Amino acid sequence: MTAAGADEDARRTALRHMLEARSVAVVGASVRPGSLGRSMLEELARGGFDGDVYPVNPGYDEIDGLRCYPSMDEVPVAVDLAVLGVANARIERAIADAGAAGARSVVTFSSLYEAPGDGPPLTDRVVAIADAHRMAMCGGNGMGFLNLDRKLRVTGFMTDERLRPGPITLVSHSGSAFAAFGFNDRSLGFNLLVSSGQELVTTMADYVDYALDQPSTRVVGLLLETVRDPDRMRAALGRAAARDVPVVALKMGRTAGAASLVTAHSGALAGEHGAFEALFDAYGVHECRTLAEMADTLELFASPRRATVGRGIASVHDSGGERAMFVDLAADLDVPFATLSDATIARIDDALDPGLEAANPLDAWGTGIDADAIFREAFLAMADDRDVAALAFVVDLTEQGEPYAEGYLQISLDTAAATDKPFCVLSNLHSAIAPDEAAWLRERGIPILEGTESGLRALRHLLGDAAWRARPAVVAPDPVDAAVRDRWRARLATGTPVGEAEALDLLADYGVPVVPVHPVTDAEGAAAAAAELGYPVALKTAAPGVHHKSDAGGVALHLADAAAVGAAYEILADRLGPEALVASMAAPGVEIALGIVRDPMFGPLVLVAAGGVLVELLRDRRLAIPPLDDAGARRLIDGLRVRPLLDGVRGDPAVDVVGLAHAVSRLSVLAADLGDLLDALDVNPVIVGPDGCVAVDALVELRT
Repeated sequence: MTAAGADEDARRTALRHMLEARSVAVVGASVRPGSLGRSMLEELARGGFDGDVYPVNPGYDEIDGLRCYPSMDEVPVAVDLAVLGVANARIERAIADAGAAGARSVVTFSSLYEAPGDGPPLTDRVVAIADAHRMAMCGGNGMGFLNLDRKLRVTGFMTDERLRPGPITLVSHSGSAFAAFGFNDRSLGFNLLVSSGQELVTTMADYVDYALDQPSTRVVGLLLETVRDPDRMRAALGRAAARDVPVVALKMGRTAGAASLVTAHSGALAGEHGAFEALFDAYGVHECRTLAEMADTLELFASPRRATVGRGIASVHDSGGERAMFVDLAADLDVPFATLSDATIARIDDALDPGLEAANPLDAWGTGIDADAIFREAFLAMADDRDVAALAFVVDLTEQGEPYAEGYLQISLDTAAATDKPFCVLSNLHSAIAPDEAAWLRERGIPILEGTESGLRALRHLLGDAAWRARPAVVAPDPVDAAVRDRWRARLATGTPVGEAEALDLLADYGVPVVPVHPVTDAEGAAAAAAELGYPVALKTAAPGVHHKSDAGGVALHLADAAAVGAAYEILADRLGPEALVASMAAPGVEIALGIVRDPMFGPLVLVAAGGVLVELLRDRRLAIPPLDDAGARRLIDGLRVRPLLDGVRGDPAVDVVGLAHAVSRLSVLAADLGDLLDALDVNPVIVGPDGCVAVDALVELRT
């Protein structure tokens, strides 16, 4: 085994000792009610932990019938886990003592804050101790973890007696969100909940990796502020995708840093969140915006049913007004409804009361007579339709009273039993849900989505999961010749600024179509270059430091003859200096912006956006981790809001989307080969016409 392999194996072993501990030292254990030391012991007991517990506190001889040891070095065994309930001032010593006593892991709730001094900060010293002893560490500044599969609650904060084991792993940077999910009243079942805190040693990626080894894990939830180990996180998400375990993420702080612009448009458009969008798309991660959406999505994915066929949802309602609201919001959220076949429509129509329209979504409430039979038949017809991917019973789940084996509850149970497609009950108003009725359905495996918007978003994630799994395998794009790659790596590594003409040469070498250009330094040269290229031409400044030429008045277009070129050159040279470029005019088309931006965590990203002057006005962009094949590039393009322009509007012809996708794919090869040497690369605009696309401007920012 290599050294790296041995380190990885030791890391995983230490983590298992922590999360599956059979012996726990509780440092700072106490009998004082309400104290952290008391809570740590109580939570171990509350969870039903049946391993060995060793209280450590020099102030006691015995706690709860257990011998209490004055220090870690007097604990008679090398424990799997030491839980450290001590203040910041004592935490360094406590971790060192745990390591010296052979503890394989530690949990600390301390903030690890220390006033700045001359030496290494406390956090660095703590990491050095843990690394020296090869210990896993949860925290600091976290709330611990609950491994319900192992009946192990390692926290100093009260947990809910009702919390039950289940198929969800949740890892959170937010302690409050960790607690909120731990106290959920909707029976979300967890095998593992982790408040990972600062992740100084053990990271979110480690917990995900552990969860994927557990047979009970059906879905993973992440509440994250950042990724502290990008390579390991990408590997963990790759494992989740390979194991077909959905990952649901809520990224906190999406907008932080978005206003911090760089010279290149690409960096400004990417913002802080662009890398996460690219990461999530690459690995099929379902991104949520709120805790309510996350809870609904986790509950839906915790069900063993996944969408495998069909293209949209089918829903049955008991209210025309609420159905209209549902349709409006589904349109806003881009949640598609299945297109029912004529046979399905006829079957539903036969069951409905007169005057009701057979449709999807369906308002099935008529006179109320035989309503249960009507609802059942409508659902059965929809479930049999090939275009239906999932079914939702959209009703206000208000209190019906016992017995439950009738009415909406029994309809739900019967529908779920009659199909293997995903089925859920969606209640439009969370506060109106009757807890007993909801619990009755959940105990029988039927997900309850608690809100119109959060429920629709969860259903969209369910459909997105099926679409992501149906993506064809990526076909690696053809590489450039090694000599070309090496030549450009050597050139970019010099740090010498790259002008526009050379930037276009770079693109051309990687297979991105570009307009022909000629550098010039006087009016005569400009006229000669224009004659060689053929009229009309464009004249652009090549003055160093002028990055956005149009903004600086450094571009003249549609110059039709030598006189026009000469006059434009004199004006340009007088304002911005003699260095200029003469370029062929591209044929008319739709302007799209392409780019590369280097993210400090995840490296180079490929960007596709609305181009020209719209690039920052609309902020309409998609990003991806390179390399991309043509199909992946096409998905980026199809995700733009300006995508309909490419199909032609108001008599304009459709443009070459296939050619544009290929250009994006070729740019992604450049990003993969050279992105570590770049801060950004702007290609704006790329003009896309019926017969192809061509880049007419390029800006390279070398890595600083």
